[in-house]
Amino acid sequence: MSNSLNTALGNPFTEEDIASYLANTPDFFVRHADLLAAVQFTSPHSHRTVSLQERQAEMLREKIKVLEQRVMEMIRNGNDNVILSDRVLRWACSLFQVADAAALPAQVSEEIKRQFSVPQVAIRVWGVAAEYVGQSFAQGVSDDAKMFASSLMEPFCGLNTGFECVGWLAEPGAVTSLALVPLRSVPTTTSSPAFGMLVLASSDSQRFHSGMGTEFLARIGDLASAALSRLR
Repeated sequence: MSNSLNTALGNPFTEEDIASYLANTPDFFVRHADLLAAVQFTSPHSHRTVSLQERQAEMLREKIKVLEQRVMEMIRNGNDNVILSDRVLRWACSLFQVADAAALPAQVSEEIKRQFSVPQVAIRVWGVAAEYVGQSFAQGVSDDAKMFASSLMEPFCGLNTGFECVGWLAEPGAVTSLALVPLRSVPTTTSSPAFGMLVLASSDSQRFHSGMGTEFLARIGDLASAALSRLR
């Protein structure tokens, strides 16, 4: 028995070898077209034997179904974004209509509750003009809370772990998750110190979770910052 035969018997062809050969020899099925007609598979759907053409058609239908689902998801997301944009617009318009600057914090809070179905909202602003120093929205903020707000480079979302700002809410004992949005001078820069903080809270632990995106909250913060800058 020759060495080459011994080598072949000791190292038989693997499926990977066959697959590699076919991938690198594209004209194989041109020379052996009859094999394509003879190839049969078991359908994962009907569990019956089908031809290569039928299996390819099934795979194509599966890909089309996946693409259809993705398109429908994109449409749903697009509709959700339109609804959200409309709510932001209505909220912003309501702020333009407030003549008394001292009424702005309450208007910001109430409209966020109404437009975005947030159970509890609170605002504190510091460094305000002299005529607003005695207002409730300018009271009860420690230096630590001010420093914490300035340290936030983006809105914070997560569980309530005993933040001071939870005490600004009407029902602090009902808060499980919250979003903390720093208010900064407009145009907003993350390096500028915060002059206030917006607190959104819920009893639902998943309403504001650490994995959620914060871009929308940042835009809310920009609008609130622009409106509340009238207090300074």
